[in-house]
Amino acid sequence: MVHPPASPSSTTAQFTQQFLSSVLSQRGPSSLPYSEDVKWLIRQHLLSLSETYPSLHPKTAIFTHNDGRSVNLLQSDGTVPMLFQNVTYNIPVVIWLMETYPRHPPLVFVNPTRDMVIKRQHAFVNPSGLVSIPYLQNWVYPSSNLVDLVRNLSHYFGIDPPLYSQRRPNPNPNPNSNPNQNPSFSSSIASPNSTGSIRPAIPPRTYPPSPYGSAAGSGRISSPSPTPPLGSATEDPGEVYRRNAINKLVENVHIDVDELRKKREVEMEGMLTAQAVLRQREEELLKGLREMHYEKEGLEQQLQMVLMNTDVLEGWVRENEGKLGGDVVNVNADDAFEPSDLLSKQMLETTSSDLAIEDVIYAMDKAVQDGSIPFDLYLRNVRLLSREQFFHRATSAKVRAAQMQTQITNMASRAPPYAARPVS
Repeated sequence: MVHPPASPSSTTAQFTQQFLSSVLSQRGPSSLPYSEDVKWLIRQHLLSLSETYPSLHPKTAIFTHNDGRSVNLLQSDGTVPMLFQNVTYNIPVVIWLMETYPRHPPLVFVNPTRDMVIKRQHAFVNPSGLVSIPYLQNWVYPSSNLVDLVRNLSHYFGIDPPLYSQRRPNPNPNPNSNPNQNPSFSSSIASPNSTGSIRPAIPPRTYPPSPYGSAAGSGRISSPSPTPPLGSATEDPGEVYRRNAINKLVENVHIDVDELRKKREVEMEGMLTAQAVLRQREEELLKGLREMHYEKEGLEQQLQMVLMNTDVLEGWVRENEGKLGGDVVNVNADDAFEPSDLLSKQMLETTSSDLAIEDVIYAMDKAVQDGSIPFDLYLRNVRLLSREQFFHRATSAKVRAAQMQTQITNMASRAPPYAARPVS
């Protein structure tokens, strides 16, 4: 059982989608000079144009600016149908999508063949073929698009055809052609000063087959001259079979290439994601390593400080072991520290008495709260202890003032004598 081949229109649309997805997704030096945020919109504009006007095919080409710069750009090359005197003709055009598209309008050129000339003093086409219609002048992003542009081109071309085809003698006329077929196309409408050798309509331009679809499925308006259908007596059945087999083989190859490309894209996305995760982990590890290095330096500094303090304490212990007489267990805390002078000794005694009374008052507060002692006994003892604590604190203040005065006297005695200045 042989499956019917896919329709040429669907194959062309599929190839167009593959082509646009491929060229717009390229990166590096071979990428197209369009902004990443509008590439999807450019793809939609070209796909809509190809679906609405199958005679226009997207492709890439080198565009040379007036300053000599050359850049690889997208273009839509083909024919625009126009209706002139109730007969449809095709105008060959090239639509260039500049670097700033779609925020700025494209450049449209009519592309005459060798036997065509541009009409002089045309309202919308200059002698170099550049088209300037109101739709291009009033281009508004993002509402303007290529489909409406071509629709306007067809309208204005139908009002005033921009190209004229010069009649050439046909030494071998086709005996099978019908002389009455399409009289508007074959007859000449001469201007008042012409001799009848110029006509305002153009036959459709013959283009080479597009790499993205066969000419049979391009939707291009057919030439007025009849074309023998496939399978007629003028074609070899073997050649037809060979051509169909090649087309089928090319279609299968494109399908396989598309599937392989999708698989590779999925793999690349996974690898890029894994690469991003690994880079993030690398940054985290480096950050943790730096923090551990700083912490190690801080710990080493603390260790040096602890070792220094340990040496000081060990020296102090060795120095004071002899004072204890070998009895380390039964050490009197009062004998462990010796004041350096009488004021220090008096300050130590008054401070210790003050703190001891404070502890006794606190213990009595807990006892009266628990009901261990009567309240009147608590008040009497607190009054007596508070008076005694007041005397100790007053004595501490006087001793502290005396110590301060002594320190000032010692500092004054150690200061160098002041040299008297001579009186002028």
